[in-house]
Amino acid sequence: MSEQELAHKSVEYRKKILRYIYNAKAGHTGGSLSCIDILNVLYNDTMHVDPEHFTSADRDRYIQSKGHTVEALYVVLASRGFFPESDLETLCKYQSHYIGHPTRKVHGIEQNTGALGHGLSLSVGTAIAGKMDKKDYRVFTVLGDGELPEGSNWEAALSAAHYKLDNLCAIIDKNELQISGPTADICNTDPVDKKFEAFGWEVRHVDGHDLKQLKETFDALPFTQGKPSLVIAHTVKGKGVSYMENQLRWHHGVPSAEQYAEAIQELDLLDEAIH
Repeated sequence: MSEQELAHKSVEYRKKILRYIYNAKAGHTGGSLSCIDILNVLYNDTMHVDPEHFTSADRDRYIQSKGHTVEALYVVLASRGFFPESDLETLCKYQSHYIGHPTRKVHGIEQNTGALGHGLSLSVGTAIAGKMDKKDYRVFTVLGDGELPEGSNWEAALSAAHYKLDNLCAIIDKNELQISGPTADICNTDPVDKKFEAFGWEVRHVDGHDLKQLKETFDALPFTQGKPSLVIAHTVKGKGVSYMENQLRWHHGVPSAEQYAEAIQELDLLDEAIH
């Protein structure tokens, strides 16, 4: 997919995230908007995975550690044909499989996640299995910077380096905000790059909304043979909607009818500006 096509996809995905959250009257808006460009590039350019071969032992794996932003994952999976997009009209409705965190009852989702700090551990185990089975698949996981203080992340990081998991790529959606406030105020994990490097990872920084940078970064994997790769994606919570950007209240805020209309208008103008 070309860079221009990816750019249009990102705008389309943002509109759909807002639409389904608005209709459901529930969801994690800001974080879904901050990580959607990452998921766009992973699913439409980087990863070898599709609905027809989702049970293939050779498919790339994606695990969403920051499971509360599942709306971003749902719209991308629907776009790739894992399930009919009309299914998302049932988001957060009674007896729907499309709940507020990833579940394997939804086609295309590898693991149930949502309890923060578990996704990296699951990804490490999956990557170890790939090495043991002599498979070439890669494992990708997106973490939120707010979940990094969970101790299981650091046990997993240590294990990934010990087992030389160069088939593993962790991506931190570093939007600097979590539910209770700025991540630096709640439990500061910076300098996170130096910490992962000390644990034996190869680290790269990227603008998490620059599709070209994301593509080039993922194309360069693994960064070093014999080392797990970490991408620190610097993002903006609520990216794409001016009144949501960097605003804590939009961690799981739901727009009113007027706010929803304003957001869609902004995104329409953004889409028109893409050449």
